[in-house]
Amino acid sequence: MSASHPGTRDLRRGDSLLSTRVKEVGRSLLAPVVRLAMRLHMTANGVTVIGFLVVVAASALVAGGQLLWGAAILTAGSLLDAVDGALARATGGTTPFGGFLDSTLDRAAEAVLFGGIAAYYLYASPEPAIPALLALVALTGSFLVSYTRARAEGLGLTAEVGLAPRVERLVLVIAGIGLAGLGFGLGLIGALVVVAALSVATTVQRIWHVHRLSAAPPRPAGEDTTRENGIRD
Repeated sequence: MSASHPGTRDLRRGDSLLSTRVKEVGRSLLAPVVRLAMRLHMTANGVTVIGFLVVVAASALVAGGQLLWGAAILTAGSLLDAVDGALARATGGTTPFGGFLDSTLDRAAEAVLFGGIAAYYLYASPEPAIPALLALVALTGSFLVSYTRARAEGLGLTAEVGLAPRVERLVLVIAGIGLAGLGFGLGLIGALVVVAALSVATTVQRIWHVHRLSAAPPRPAGEDTTRENGIRD
């Protein structure tokens, strides 16, 4: 739902785990949901808030050990997170506040989700220290990924590069929760390790990217730098 700053300078973006083609296919599959939301006269900001509440409910289920239900509901909440941006673009309702609300609730949702995972291990695992620490590191790395982009945009630059933006991290976490719910407990541990490592790597990528941008000559005046709106991370 957030818009990119039209005056920012950019270099070629790094590749993420999910290709642009895969993301475009996902957006096309969500088109019927967007049309339904429009018929129901739902607003993008309303969908953003609903998606956050769904993630809170899913996180509570995860904390209580209902991992499969938590993974299923978390998937629904994540889809709503994609719908709000598409709905805003379809209705011409993209606003600075909408981008701010979306980004803020995304961060809150991540905190609640990783908090739910940590709570699950604290209550269900005989040795919860390492899994809970992994959840904390993954959360910290996720916040740093988002902060580096926001700080770069505050400087008039961009930092959308990286292996693991928010969508990729969510896919990994949901898969891990689902595997743990099926009895493969190492699946969630592995997902946390991968998310933590990729978040740190993505943060380093963005720091280096901004360093290169700050040293690059400015683009000629009038050159179009507007890009399609997307999930802010």
